[in-house]
Amino acid sequence: MRRFAVALVSVTLALRVDAQPAATPVFLEQLTWTEVRDLQKAGTKTIIIGTAGQEQKGPHMVTGEHKYVLTHTTERIARTLGDALVAPIITYVPEGSWEAPLRGHMAKAGSITLPEDRFVELLVHAGKSLKAGGFTTIILIGDSGGNQSGMKTAADQLNAAFGATGRALFIGDYYTKSTADIRTYLTGKGFSMDAIGSHAGMVDTSELLFVNPLLVRKERLAPQGGGPDSGVSGDPTKATAELGKQLVQIKIDNALAQIRTSLAGGRH
Repeated sequence: MRRFAVALVSVTLALRVDAQPAATPVFLEQLTWTEVRDLQKAGTKTIIIGTAGQEQKGPHMVTGEHKYVLTHTTERIARTLGDALVAPIITYVPEGSWEAPLRGHMAKAGSITLPEDRFVELLVHAGKSLKAGGFTTIILIGDSGGNQSGMKTAADQLNAAFGATGRALFIGDYYTKSTADIRTYLTGKGFSMDAIGSHAGMVDTSELLFVNPLLVRKERLAPQGGGPDSGVSGDPTKATAELGKQLVQIKIDNALAQIRTSLAGGRH
């Protein structure tokens, strides 16, 4: 009888948990158009356009690493702001040339590139579409390096087009300032710059271990990716989800700080 009572309590608690309403989605593609309209009427007039390179990440990480990290960070940024949604993440960004001889990320299978002018054009059209659909503040955030200058150019063009009816904010601190802050944080913990690296090393691997560890092939982790042609700079064997949690938070904090400064009338 006692076991039955314990089991009944457990089932009841489980039902109560399951019955709790889920948080309203912040991703545009998870909402109906009428839900978007109603959120806008209630004051949600900000939308984040995230950009993430589709690029090689060594033998141990999936090529969509930037997108998975950005999905996590933009959701948290939007929820913290309280009046923002997140547009579908753009994964077609400048990664170099597809013409021979292939260099950099494009020399590895699975990478996709877009010319800078086409990338800017894509962002401008996306921003104008969202503005026409009722959003008045467009926030541009990128999780990879090759797309930063294009986002700044797109934000400038959008601001020129919007005039006093809207604004576009390029949040470069998410990437540029965070890159410097993360290196300072890790060297402060005793890691060398060789271990930290610059691509698919400690930083990228730690972040993905935190947001989606199933996308890291742990059996393939090796210093410098195991060889000079691995596409890895740094030592991903030193990566941990615990580090990733801190590194992701640095990105989120820097983005929120710049967004709030920009919305208050400071720099874009």
